[in-house]
This record gives sequence, structure tokens and C-alpha cells, in this order.
Amino acid sequence: MLFNSFEFVALVLVTFGLYYLPFLRRIQVPILIAASLFFYGYTNPKLLILFLVSVIINVTTSYLVVHGLPQRRRAYATVGVVMNLLILAFFKYSPLFGRTFFPPGHSVGEFLAYVPLPIGISFFTFEGISLVVDAYRGRDIPKYRSLVAKSITRHAINTTFFVAFFPHLVAGPILKAHDFIPQIKEKFFGELDWQYCYKALVTGYFLKMVIADQLNHHTFWIQYPYFETHSTFVLLTLLFGYSIQIFADFAGYSLIAIGVAGLFGYQLMQNFNFPYISTSFSEFWRRWHISLSTFLREYLYIPLGGNRKGQARTYFNLMITMVLGGLWHGAAWSYAVWGTFHGLALAVERFWRDRHPAPEKPSVLRQILSGLLVFSFVTLAWLLFKLTDFGHVIKFMQALFNNTGFSSYMAIVVYVALYSTPVVLYHLYYLYKTHNPTHTLARRAEPYVYGLMFFLIVTNSGIGTDFIYFQF
Repeated sequence: MLFNSFEFVALVLVTFGLYYLPFLRRIQVPILIAASLFFYGYTNPKLLILFLVSVIINVTTSYLVVHGLPQRRRAYATVGVVMNLLILAFFKYSPLFGRTFFPPGHSVGEFLAYVPLPIGISFFTFEGISLVVDAYRGRDIPKYRSLVAKSITRHAINTTFFVAFFPHLVAGPILKAHDFIPQIKEKFFGELDWQYCYKALVTGYFLKMVIADQLNHHTFWIQYPYFETHSTFVLLTLLFGYSIQIFADFAGYSLIAIGVAGLFGYQLMQNFNFPYISTSFSEFWRRWHISLSTFLREYLYIPLGGNRKGQARTYFNLMITMVLGGLWHGAAWSYAVWGTFHGLALAVERFWRDRHPAPEKPSVLRQILSGLLVFSFVTLAWLLFKLTDFGHVIKFMQALFNNTGFSSYMAIVVYVALYSTPVVLYHLYYLYKTHNPTHTLARRAEPYVYGLMFFLIVTNSGIGTDFIYFQF
């Protein structure tokens, strides 16, 4: 069920109406669980079986970690994490293993190649791991111990709600148990922050329906073999357009999720913080897909030793984290290569920074050049997201260098520039606000800007497409 579909709007309205009825207030969480399961199983009810198996595993192991035999808590936590990873590995990476390690026509390879990929499995698996690990880490800390209720029934309800809450279920933001479960309590209609929800929803739908869906019509030309007929200038424009599209698509989804969750009184973490103003690769990863980057840092990079075990180990930990983070995105080696590129960029940047510390107040020119370097690298790396076949990536790069003499189809350039401009202004406005805290004029203009975005959602949306991150 897409966020920009009539069915989704109807589901939100009906659930919202029931949720705040005074005589149903005591069952607010079961109402949201029912709505979430309906949302997840709407197009394929069979998916609910695996999802509920995952929930049962996490309910059982996290409960035993806190309330089971003390000498077995580590074993319970290990079983919980391993089972989550095995489910993820089987359903997400079987096709990759089948294609890589078995010859065409081999029965085992054919079987693995056709294992279905349940939507959202990468997200709810990570959230299950978060619950089990948080329960284990905090077994002696009251704040964390409260994550797992004494009553197994209450714990099962809380866990199911934490993982299933439909705004974040299929594409995040990836919630952490210690952030979300303490928010579970009765909510009141009078406490709603309407302005917060309105801004998130309007901005999110605008980014998705007006920017990402419109750009999708044009970045289509990046696909093989269509790119081979275009000039170098058009190919660079298409890469730029795809960079804007993937931001608008995923940031738009995240803002819609944040806005819808806000309607039910729950706050989800900010997932994007104007990533294209970043002047370093480490800053980019503090601003892009924040819920994933913080998850990888808290549950992988730091447990591996982080930067506490010397320089060589720090570089190794960075590479492992980014390669696995790349593979998390999809069952194709191109995602691992994408992660490797970012890992190398972070390692080289760290190596350079350790030997040439940046000035406390870098010049504007230095910041602009650094920002362009980071944006160019990130944009080029997105090619591995769009073209998951290495052969096609190589052909695209060859076309990029060889097609300098081709005539340019300027309509593509104009449309990409037109629909990319709002995202560029979106980032520039953030910079303006940051450097002008009193920005009275801009603040006065905000209602008109939100009104314009709402108008364009109604009048100039593109043809609805799946969110790019749904495939992960």
C-alpha cells in the first residue's frame, strides 16, 4: 500500500477516527496494531506469516534476556540476534547466493533464485535486533529494563506495536527500542501538534509526488541501453537528476512517516538533515539516512571496537561497517561496491584529517569546493543503485567519456533542472536559516511556501511510483 494511494489515506482516516474515540482510548495500541497488520498484508496476506514469526522470536528472546535465568541471558540474546540475521540472510540474499555460487540450471541455485523478498524485511529485522540487544545491554539498568514488561502479554503487545507501527514498517526510519517503547501510553486528541504534522506531511508529499515522481520520467534514460544515445552533458544531467530524485523519494517517504506517526502522538527520529550541504563524507553520513547510520554505529561499528583500538583497526571497522551497510540495501554485489566506495572515502578522509587538521573557521571557498567534491562523489556512486549490473555501469562510464560530440536533447536538461531546483532551494534555505537565526522575512514567507507546495501536490504530481527504498 503506497503512502500516496487512496487506500492509504482511507486507512489513516479510519484509524485516526477510531483511535481518538474516548471509549476506545484504552485499546489505542491494539487499534494501531490491527491497522498496521492490515497495511502490511493488504497486497499479500502471506507476508504476515513471516512477519509474525519474526515478532514471536523477538518477543520470546528479549523477554528471556530480562526475565529468564541470569546465567543464560547472553545465550538468549545470541539466539535472538542470530535468528534475526538468518531470516534476513535467507529471504534477502538467497537469490544472490544462488546466482553467484551455482551454475545456471542447477536445482539448488534455481531454488535460491526464486526465494521471495518480503517487503520491509531489512527494516523490521534491524528493529528486532535493536530490541534484543537493548534488552541485553540494559539488563541491569532500570531505564532499559523497562523496555521489557514483566507481563509477557504486555511485552508481546508492546513489541508487536514497536515493530509493526505502519508509518515506519516498510521503509523506516529504523526505530530503536529505547527510543520508541517508552513513548507507548494513552494519547489525547488535544495534545496533537498539528503544525508539526502538517509541515512534515506537506513537505514529504511534495518531495515524493511532485519532485521524485516527476524526475522519475526523465532519469528513466539512465537505464541500459537508452543512455548510449545521449551526450555527455545529458548523462551528467541525468546523474544529477537521479541524485536529487533519490533524496526527494526517500526523504519524502521519511517525512510522511514522521507526519503520520505524529497524528497518533508518536515521534519518529529525523532521517534526513539536508545531506547535500555536507562538506565532508563523515558529515554526509550524519545527515543521510540517519536512522541507518546511527544503527550501524551503535550496533556494529562501536561493538567492533570503533576507533578505540588503533588506526589500522579503525580503518578496518569503517570498511566492514560500510560494506555491510551497502549489502543491507540490496542483494547485489553492486551495493557492496557502493558501500566499499563510501568506506574508502571515509577512511581516506580520516587519514588526511589526522595529518592535516582542518582550520577552525574554513573559508567560504574551501567549504564550497569541499561540498562540491562530496556531492559529486555521492552522485556518481548512486549509479550503482540505478544500474545494478556492473557491465551496464561500465558502459555508462564509457558513454560518459565517449559521447562528448553527441548533440544534447535539451528537453531532458530543462525538465531535470526545473524539478531539481526546489531541492536545491530547500538546502539553500536551510543554510540561510542557519546563518540568519532571526530570519523574520523567511519565517513570514513559510505559510505561502507550504501553501504553494500543497497546490503543486494537487495540480502537478507525477505518475505514482513505488518508493525506491521499498526494494530494500
